[in-house]
Amino acid sequence: MIRSLKKQHPSGGLAVQLTGGEPALRDDLLDIVKMIKEEGIRHIQLNTHGLRFAYAGGDKLMAELRKVGLNTVYLSFDGVSPAVNFKNHWEIPFILENFRRAGMTSVVLVPTVINNWNTDELGAIVKFAARNMDVIRGINMQPVSLTGQLTESEREKYRITIPDVIKLIEEQTDGQIDRDSWYPVPITVIISRFIQLFTGENKMQITVHPACGMATYVHVHMKNNGEIEFTPITRFVDIEGFFEYLKEKSDELEKGRNKYIVGLKILYNLRKFIDSEKQPKDINLWKLIFNIFVRHSYEALGEFHYKFLYIGMMHFMDLYNYDVQRVLHCGVHYLVPGGKIIPFCAFNVLPDLYRDKIQKEYGIPMKEWIKLKGYHTIGDAIKYKRNIKKLESTELYKKTYAEFKEYLNKR
Repeated sequence: MIRSLKKQHPSGGLAVQLTGGEPALRDDLLDIVKMIKEEGIRHIQLNTHGLRFAYAGGDKLMAELRKVGLNTVYLSFDGVSPAVNFKNHWEIPFILENFRRAGMTSVVLVPTVINNWNTDELGAIVKFAARNMDVIRGINMQPVSLTGQLTESEREKYRITIPDVIKLIEEQTDGQIDRDSWYPVPITVIISRFIQLFTGENKMQITVHPACGMATYVHVHMKNNGEIEFTPITRFVDIEGFFEYLKEKSDELEKGRNKYIVGLKILYNLRKFIDSEKQPKDINLWKLIFNIFVRHSYEALGEFHYKFLYIGMMHFMDLYNYDVQRVLHCGVHYLVPGGKIIPFCAFNVLPDLYRDKIQKEYGIPMKEWIKLKGYHTIGDAIKYKRNIKKLESTELYKKTYAEFKEYLNKR
């Protein structure tokens, strides 16, 4: 499957996410990550609820995963309250602590956003991520994909779109992260095209449909009084002006202009697109960019990621809003046995065509599983038993949710 991904034209895949179910339940997870890395995949993600990493040994397992090639954890996190995030609310403090011990500092929170369920906690999710930026690099919000037969009133009750989420974040951050902070994901094609022309190497261009995703970077500043101040990068960088300039320089490269002259001009003129008066006082963005791209400074790259929080969102489709044009531009695919690569929204939204057949063909029937693994690997023998009172009584739990007490008794 990985080799099939690598052979894609014009640019082979470079990133793989292990998902499920719960991939951390696999005994051979370390072997899988190691094999994927050895096949030349640069970026490996683990999509998990994190429960296996919450207790003793969780830090050791994560350290071993990092050692064999894991780069990022996509951590399920639907809100700060136990009412909406009953999946792992109580374990989150211990998961993050074990990640700290293991040196896993590339965690992305992944909330499924459902209207009238957790939409009052979007601002709190952003603040929670900001409070834990020593390990959390970003948030990837996913407006819910509706399944099953729903009446029109039910769809209206639960349906939420990317513009809805953007508006709610604006309201719940007191306008700090406003609706003008966001850009559609395919805007990155402008950067990819320039790098491709500059280096002479094929680069992956994320040409997804504009309706599929939006994103921004937000500078996070902790005030002396403990409050958090968010400053979107759009507040002090002329994004559109810079991208238009980059398109012009790409055209020059395409016509044969000396790439070093073009590169120096971009670095020199970059200052024109950064408003130093509005720029947060604790950063010099031009200097950071110069050190990252010219001096190849890992420290500068680290400084950027520790001061800027990535916030993105991706809206997977369902049968009620299915758009074939969006599928044709899909940027997230399933790798399946046999080498097929299937767009995410085709695989999941049309299960009769793909998902159900594949699961039936490669799944292990329960009777066969019991013969192979035994009764001790199913049912109550392996069922997770949570001691809520014990978890809530710990200092780590209290400290982690200290700022969010108003949500803890939410029903």
